[in-house]
Amino acid sequence: MILPPLTDRALAELGGTGGGPDTLALLVRDQDTRRMLLLRAILEAADAAGPDVCPPAARERLRADWALLEAAEAANGALVRAALCHPLLGPWARRCLQALTSPAARPTGAAPAPGPAARATGTPPAPDTGASPGSGTVPHTEAGPDHGAIPHVGGVARGGGVPHGGVGPDREAGPDAGASPGSGTVPHTEAGPDHGAIPYVGGVPHGGAVAHGGVGPDREAGPDVGAVPPAGAVPHAVPGPGARGLGPGQQCRELLVDLAHFSAVAAAVAARAGVAYAVRLSAHGGRLVLPGLGALRVDGAEPVAVDVVHRHGRLTLRGPGAADVSVFLEDGFGAWSDSRAWHPAYALPGLLPDGAPLPLEDFDPYRAAPGDPQCYGLTGPATLDEGERKNWLQAWSGTAGALLLSGERRLTEAATLLRCLVPLATPDRATAEARRGSCSATRSEAFGAVLSSTPPDATRLAATLVHELHHAKLAVVSEMMTLHHANGQARYFAPWRPDPRPYDGLLQGAYAHLALADFHQRRALDGSDRAHLDTDWSQFARYHAQVGAALPGLVGSAELTRPGRRLVEFMVDAHARMGEHPAPRAHAVRALEYVRTARRLWARRVPQELRAPLA
Repeated sequence: MILPPLTDRALAELGGTGGGPDTLALLVRDQDTRRMLLLRAILEAADAAGPDVCPPAARERLRADWALLEAAEAANGALVRAALCHPLLGPWARRCLQALTSPAARPTGAAPAPGPAARATGTPPAPDTGASPGSGTVPHTEAGPDHGAIPHVGGVARGGGVPHGGVGPDREAGPDAGASPGSGTVPHTEAGPDHGAIPYVGGVPHGGAVAHGGVGPDREAGPDVGAVPPAGAVPHAVPGPGARGLGPGQQCRELLVDLAHFSAVAAAVAARAGVAYAVRLSAHGGRLVLPGLGALRVDGAEPVAVDVVHRHGRLTLRGPGAADVSVFLEDGFGAWSDSRAWHPAYALPGLLPDGAPLPLEDFDPYRAAPGDPQCYGLTGPATLDEGERKNWLQAWSGTAGALLLSGERRLTEAATLLRCLVPLATPDRATAEARRGSCSATRSEAFGAVLSSTPPDATRLAATLVHELHHAKLAVVSEMMTLHHANGQARYFAPWRPDPRPYDGLLQGAYAHLALADFHQRRALDGSDRAHLDTDWSQFARYHAQVGAALPGLVGSAELTRPGRRLVEFMVDAHARMGEHPAPRAHAVRALEYVRTARRLWARRVPQELRAPLA
């Protein structure tokens, strides 16, 4: 099954920083389909990887986890699909696939297999070419089996034989069938801490310290943002073990830690679906995270085995030398316990009155990567206390109204594309004005997630969502079609950055700033938010002037493809329409002077021979 391409009408909507329901739904469907194919590729790669990279026990556990997900799917398919398409499972999946398909992961003499992910995304360039996301050919995206159901992959058979409440034994053997004892069967059944015989999934191999997937510094995406790697490639956005120069033993240990997280994902989803089970999970760094439910604190940073039993909406967690912790599932999201060792997951109310809760992901281990290079004050992930969660809730409570003042489409867009928020630490900056602001980011491999420090108010949070979701929109378009063939050489002037930008970074920045210009102008023309009226006009004038300075470099490039040129032309049209309702003269003059000053400073730093034409 092939997803329909983006039509000129869809490009026109997107180029004008909009997107009707059908266009937005197509972007979402594209990303969800790619996610399912990526997960399928992981299962196939685990079957094909050598035992020194993915030991037989780990491979069997991965199959058992998938079988548990199939049991959950039989009970609630929509729930399982939503969980597997959750934004923060994307960095995990990319990281695992890189480790499993690296040259060291293949048995001696084995050729790299393209796998479903490669088939779905064409042949992107190798990361070290500096090519942009638009430079990989993406002819179409193939839908996975059952049009969205969790895919049948060599280790796990679909249909029949997966009884409610257990892990089904009838799994098809993959390429390594028979390589490990008990292949294709559940090792044994034990009575859990509660009562009754519940299928028990064998222990998780323990590894060393976890090193999580990388943060893509949101800022006007770098050369490789959005590209799905072919087998063996290591994209810049997610520095996998091989990229850090780790030895094979350390790579294997980190992969085992990553695969152990999937066991926790399967357990959390199965519990939410009402499937009874008993599993042994592995806590790392002093915490066992059950996505969407919460986290259990355990003693010690080394891997700790935790037995988890679920029956009738109640989880019983037992760690070594600790009292049992009983956890009860809430309706829809989260779980509560009277134990101080349990930290419930937290969600904000739905953006729309009938919308699902929006997770505020402040302890998922793949939400960001501590230690990654930060850019222009972008901070690391934060774990919130009760007061900080209230600050988020206060800003969030007015965000729908702040978006609505710029038009119903902005509210619809955010409700359609946004799937979770990831809190970042508050920037440590010198001036009072900066302290009132915030930093934010998106991750190309985590579609639907917006990372942000605690917003000062609802209007700033609404503007952050507009900014970041347009980075996400353009990244998806760049995966769906080739927009340009420009290389990654940084030689363009961008008024919002002091350094030269590559063509794709200029395109990303101009697109996000054009959306912000539209957001503030529509709010200013509405005029009902008198407290922010002057600020809205000022922000509109600045963003409009900045985009105006960037457009000549974008339009003048000979590297644009036909759809890329159409997209840029639609951006030019939108920019011109905004000019029909200019900001008050004082704001417009200040904005133009700001851009002129930025250009003069840039010209002093960048020699003429290094600048792009019209830059």
